Amino acid sequence: MKTVKVVVVGAGVVGFSTAVCIAESLPSCSVTLIADKFSPHTTSDGAAGILFAAQFPDIPLERQRCWFEDSFEHLLAIAQSEQSPEAGVVLSSGWQIFKEVPAEEEPYWSKLVLGFRLMSDRELKRFPDHVFGQAFTTIKCECSSYLPWLERRFTKAGGLVEQRKVNDLQELSQTYDVIVNCSGLGSRSLVGDSQVYPIRGQVLKVQAPWLSHFIREGDGKTYIYPGIHSVTVGGTKQEDDWRLEVDGGDTEGILRRCSELEPSLSCAPVLGQWVGLRPGRRNPRVEVEMVPLGGRRVPVVHNYGHGSWGVTLSWGTALDALRLVRECLSGAPPQARL
Repeated sequence: MKTVKVVVVGAGVVGFSTAVCIAESLPSCSVTLIADKFSPHTTSDGAAGILFAAQFPDIPLERQRCWFEDSFEHLLAIAQSEQSPEAGVVLSSGWQIFKEVPAEEEPYWSKLVLGFRLMSDRELKRFPDHVFGQAFTTIKCECSSYLPWLERRFTKAGGLVEQRKVNDLQELSQTYDVIVNCSGLGSRSLVGDSQVYPIRGQVLKVQAPWLSHFIREGDGKTYIYPGIHSVTVGGTKQEDDWRLEVDGGDTEGILRRCSELEPSLSCAPVLGQWVGLRPGRRNPRVEVEMVPLGGRRVPVVHNYGHGSWGVTLSWGTALDALRLVRECLSGAPPQARL
């Protein structure tokens, strides 16, 4: 019986999550992951990795809820296991605060995180410029540990890893039966998707071991996320900005805004700075496309365009991509999960 060959393009958190799901669930397949950059040089490595999400406009809410719940339950199991420190996955409690009352006081994921509630007036007094807040416990996934952990899990399941840049899907069409595209922002050139665009993010790592609760402003531009080894403070959400250099003005603004929320940060030494380009898109693209390559129609399963929510939705969309791969292999027409 011929071995079915599957290739996953992209080694960020979405790519490795998808590769692991396929390799572990379809042991009869040979799964190869190809990318030009691996940890610690991926966009995912700089992600703060706190799980909660925005709502995408054109995807059924139930599908988004499944993506979030599948990711949360997967990471929660790791956080509660002996693998937690090695994988860099831990529980994190804190507050999301708003200067105006949001349209949805309880977002769709509020029942999926732990202990979600609205903040009391007494709690809000700590943030005098804010009128509304949410308190909850979620998960922090530090990709600098999580990505190597996923890679080890992938190779243990028989997965193969190859480091090279894929410039055209034609390069893969004669070797692989199914192509899974998790190339993030690279999909702009790899599959000609003009709808994906960069969202420039700049963050700092600071030494502040006295902080244990996260603080995030509702617009997502100012946040403080304590982690295992340091505290991530940020940030920026600069659309269509391709700059990868650290911007001194952004650094100054981040430190000022975060110190206004947590004054003790003015005493925290800066350990490092990072800039990355998130793959922005109106909606994530999780679907199959039959692409004419090398004289035949090759199924290409797309899983990219998560914007700022790559870690949050990575395992959920990976399971969705696995479902699409299964349907491609069975010959059944892929159906969106609603």
